[in-house]
Amino acid sequence: MIAQAGQGGVALTGEGGFLPELIRRVLERGMAAELDDHLGYEKGDPAGRGTANSRNGSTPKTVASEVGDIPLATPRDRAGTFEPRLVPKGARRLGGLEEQIISLYAGGMTVRDIQTHFARTLGTDLSHETIANITDAVLEEVKAWQSRPLDEVWPVLFLDAIVVKVRDGGQVRNRHAHIVIGVDTDGVKHVLGIWVDASEGAKFWASVCAQLANRGVRDVLIACCDGLPGLPEAIEATWPRTVVQTCVVHLIRAANRYVSDKDRKVFSRALKDVYTAADVDAARTAFEELTDSEMGRKYPAAVAVWERAWERFTPFLAFPPAVRRVIYTTNSIESLNYQLRKIIKNRGHFPSDDAAVKLLWLAIRDIEDKRARAREKDRGKPANQRSGPAKLIEGAGTHGWKIALNQLELMFPDRLDGHIN
Repeated sequence: MIAQAGQGGVALTGEGGFLPELIRRVLERGMAAELDDHLGYEKGDPAGRGTANSRNGSTPKTVASEVGDIPLATPRDRAGTFEPRLVPKGARRLGGLEEQIISLYAGGMTVRDIQTHFARTLGTDLSHETIANITDAVLEEVKAWQSRPLDEVWPVLFLDAIVVKVRDGGQVRNRHAHIVIGVDTDGVKHVLGIWVDASEGAKFWASVCAQLANRGVRDVLIACCDGLPGLPEAIEATWPRTVVQTCVVHLIRAANRYVSDKDRKVFSRALKDVYTAADVDAARTAFEELTDSEMGRKYPAAVAVWERAWERFTPFLAFPPAVRRVIYTTNSIESLNYQLRKIIKNRGHFPSDDAAVKLLWLAIRDIEDKRARAREKDRGKPANQRSGPAKLIEGAGTHGWKIALNQLELMFPDRLDGHIN
């Protein structure tokens, strides 16, 4: 077979392929050795004559694998007490196939896509139910992750949302999958949870904040969001001392939706004078200048975005530069959302809210695993030769955190005591 494979006469995978045949022979020899150990003598050994148990032929079965379907002859004993460990009774898949299915699912492939993929590439015919059961097996893990205990104090929380399509009865509706990201007292980012809601509002956000509080969150210094309806009130009802800050990046983007491409640089430059102002009075002066300028008169809807959000934007101006940089810069979160949107686009719609949460959780885990493997390849190389990407969100550090932490200690006295490692 090796000679034929080298000459192109035997396929590597699929029915009749070299790898399935090699695996079949290894497994059958392994199970035969297990039976020898179970009976206490090898096949043909005279020591086995007259013993209470003996070989009794074999049972055919087919198992799915990463290289295709593999037909096996599972040896039996007359007493029916032999239990092979290499391929247990009832097993229809070899180890590794589940991981591959989950990885493909996390990459955005539907159950039907995965079914077709295995049929075309490996000649393995997995049922729709089998693949769905494998992906559903991670739901318990998702639920455990979604309910895990959290630190008592979080200096910063970021709340953002992406749109997912979920089937509701006979219709497909847009829903928002909200992702909460926290920066702990060490400056390390964590995804705290994912929630899909049918309709945004104070009631929904109150339940999210209540869940976080029930998981141990007792205090949040700063919560940064994009002005979602009902969110500021829900945060303040749960953690009364939290400063709720409208995300500056979201405000800039929301305003620029009303500005033509050719004018965006000029308009954004005028906006920069507002959000980089030394204090509220200076920001108000810069904003009034923008309102009265040619750009302001040309794009009143863009100006109105900032006018409506003014009360939730101005807390940003009370923070010193190091803290401003932490809550202004949302590049990592935007990068995560970009990756998730690509995966969601491939999927179309989801059959349920749980299915959407499951895929988003798997996608985040898959993204971080791929980045970790790339970094592992760079282990031992000089810094200028490393190309592996940094952590995207989970476990990623915050640039300039030590300086920001010192300033947070001064701004929020006593609230971080006993919570800094």
